[in-house]
Amino acid sequence: MSQKLVSFCFLFCIILNGGENYVRGQPSQPISAGAPQDELVHFGDVIDVDVVGGFEFDWRGTLNSEGFLGGFDAYGDPVYALCRSEKQIADEVARAYSKILRSPRVEVRIIDRSNRALVRLDGAVKTPSRFRLRRKAELRELLVLAGGLTDAASGGIVIFRPANLSCRRPDGASDGKSASQDNGLQTLNIKISDLLSGKSDASPEVLSGDIITVTRSSPIYVIGAVNNPRPVYSPSEITLSRAVAMAGGLAKQADGGKVTIFRRAGNDSTVINADLDKIKITKTGDEILRPFDIIDVAAKGGGKRKYSPVAAPGSNIDGFRAELPLRVVD
Repeated sequence: MSQKLVSFCFLFCIILNGGENYVRGQPSQPISAGAPQDELVHFGDVIDVDVVGGFEFDWRGTLNSEGFLGGFDAYGDPVYALCRSEKQIADEVARAYSKILRSPRVEVRIIDRSNRALVRLDGAVKTPSRFRLRRKAELRELLVLAGGLTDAASGGIVIFRPANLSCRRPDGASDGKSASQDNGLQTLNIKISDLLSGKSDASPEVLSGDIITVTRSSPIYVIGAVNNPRPVYSPSEITLSRAVAMAGGLAKQADGGKVTIFRRAGNDSTVINADLDKIKITKTGDEILRPFDIIDVAAKGGGKRKYSPVAAPGSNIDGFRAELPLRVVD
């Protein structure tokens, strides 16, 4: 059958059937909400279409930017494949070919899933990483693979889910997480406390293309005569004595009566003098700290610092990575 004759028959059948179900962007079948994510077609997958009994109508390729089988409309109607199962796509292809073939039997297989969008996990985890998912994986598993949470975790996890990279399920908000959607971007907000308590809804299935951020608390810097000078983190309010304790407590040479809090609010700087020895006795005057406060504990025989210290240029608590390491979950 010549190409011109095929095209004529194809157009004639579209007119005969009223042109229904052939408008680009209007797939006749809904997204598969119940099928496992790894069984649905994603961007980057290589798909093989086999028309049983011949080879001239077979097709192999990937999706175009709109989610259709790229170039397939050269032989039939455009077939929408994003977030659909192999069977659904086979039914769509058979429906398209039925205009020029008699009772076509079509088989569809995803033959390569290796080029799907990566999952990125960053923030307050010990080993920020990228993940290539080849099977179903939940948030809890990826956090374990990333080494777990750090002390800097603020108590929340945010999952950004671009609609054009992965198959979104219409499950909305539920206990343990809240969901919002704007311009095709779905955002899940999860409480770490719910995750640690074992709530199932707090460990959703992670999809290809997800960007996961474990939010960090703002640091408070403890320096001077303490056993472990370092930034300390707390998801809630923290007092001066508690911050010093988190930094290992006072060193042997510390002068607990000479503690200085340097605080900056916008362009204004404030210096607060505190006496840890007095606070320990009277249980009063324990200053509530604010994010980015700097606590300096003076040493015996030394004077109190007059000016706020400055971080070394280019210093970075978490270090710098040109790119996160890649791990395969299979």
